[in-house]
Amino acid sequence: MAEPARQIDLIDARPAFTQAQADALNARFEGVDTITMLKTVFAEGLAGNVAVVSSFGTESAVLLDLVAKADPTVPVIFVDTLKMFAETLNYRDTLIKRMGFTDSRTVAPIADVIAKKDETGLRWSYDPDGCCEIRKVEPMKRAKDGLDAWISGRKAFQSVTRQNLPRFEVEDCRLKLNPLGDWNKAELEAYFEAENLPRHPLEAQGYLSIGCEPCTSKVMPGEDPRAGRWRGWDKVECGIHSPVTPIPVIDPEDPANQPVF
Repeated sequence: MAEPARQIDLIDARPAFTQAQADALNARFEGVDTITMLKTVFAEGLAGNVAVVSSFGTESAVLLDLVAKADPTVPVIFVDTLKMFAETLNYRDTLIKRMGFTDSRTVAPIADVIAKKDETGLRWSYDPDGCCEIRKVEPMKRAKDGLDAWISGRKAFQSVTRQNLPRFEVEDCRLKLNPLGDWNKAELEAYFEAENLPRHPLEAQGYLSIGCEPCTSKVMPGEDPRAGRWRGWDKVECGIHSPVTPIPVIDPEDPANQPVF
């Protein structure tokens, strides 16, 4: 009996997720309600090793409640920049306990980096991008190590830079889920009321989008909900949400996918 043909060993250098896969997921779940989508994604393992990232801001309770109802074992990641409002830290503890999450993770900046690059703690006042890089972006990168996908609380209505937000996208070869991307403010408010969710204690004072204390201010009537972030600076994002670039189709003739020997 002839021996079966030997299979050539290849190094699979393809990304964990491709834009085509994200497009397919967007098509599959078009028109499907958010909680059903989340339950299906978790139950079928469509996102692989996934976690939800939360700032525990004014609207965070809605996404966290939906994720908890779908699967409370999904990890919750919080980046503590060491510049957070005390009210935010307390709100985090309140929501985690109330919603029954079993895996709450907090990641912080590296002490040596802060000592070298922000010794006075005032970098936010003259270099907000650099401050975000060492206090939020770098810790977030470490927190995402080992994850195939992560869940974001971004909504399209929050600012012009977040319009046309898909439910599924690919960022840095990971799948990124935006379950509330197509929700509007009225829907969020209705969910808060229907589920009797606790509010962030600073919201009633006019803080509609809450980040680090030095770079967060109250939002005036008629302003963009995120107008209170980095007021006076040409800056609208902290840097953890990178622009999404479609990933090209993998060429089987690419040397990276050729036999090892």
